[in-house]
Amino acid sequence: MPYVTTADGAQIFYKDWGQGRPVVLSHGWPLNSDSWEAQQLFLAGHGFRVVAHDRRGHGRSTQTWHGNEMNTYADDLATLIDTLDLRDVTLVGFSTGGGEVARYVGRHGTGRVAQLVLVSAVPPFMLRTDDNPDGVPVEVFDAIRAGSLADRSQLYRDLADGPFFGNNRPGADVSQGVRDAFWLQGLQSGHRNAYECVAAFSATDFRADLDAVDVPALVIHGDDDQVVPFEVGGRASAARIKNATLKVYPGAPHGITDTHKDQLCADLLEFLGS
Repeated sequence: MPYVTTADGAQIFYKDWGQGRPVVLSHGWPLNSDSWEAQQLFLAGHGFRVVAHDRRGHGRSTQTWHGNEMNTYADDLATLIDTLDLRDVTLVGFSTGGGEVARYVGRHGTGRVAQLVLVSAVPPFMLRTDDNPDGVPVEVFDAIRAGSLADRSQLYRDLADGPFFGNNRPGADVSQGVRDAFWLQGLQSGHRNAYECVAAFSATDFRADLDAVDVPALVIHGDDDQVVPFEVGGRASAARIKNATLKVYPGAPHGITDTHKDQLCADLLEFLGS
């Protein structure tokens, strides 16, 4: 199994599929690179080298005690990109992964980056604060943390069966398999790692990172996202990134990598060819 080693000795697992111009996929919380399988298989079959890693503390990567925050996540991503010597990269971040790729740009620049894609992503800033009054109240994230400590297996089940895939909406039909995959991947993460990552995705301010984006950017977001509300995430990010393109999926939930995988694959391929 392929790994790269970070400065603090963490082992970061990655999948490296296909040949061609590189695309790097960064996953959401509390998932791992398996959550990108549909997009990775599709893009690798259309002439791209597609790399997807497990964030530290998630999946098959080291469950470190420390480093469960965005600066370290971004530096781990830089280690992956530098070790594989990837250039002209299209960075694609879903949910928490959107924060990771944005912070990568903020800390490491775009010297190796050709394009940026944010999918249902947490930037620019999720948490409601005095200077971010339209954000999500801290009580929402406190409830996630409390659920994690009380019974994180049930927390992941409740998220998968409810808001993550929009399965709590009238007429929703999200397969048991899709929901089980979320639960399984969640339990493969380290308890402390997943717990601390809640603060990483909710309380990190990515506004300055988005201001540093100087490559073509695509923002994709469902307008019925119950996890990262569209107005807080996609609309705000597209407004902040210079010359970003915004694609809105009407009625779509947060987990569009599964619920709208064909549409997402097509939109990514079109952007890659632009």
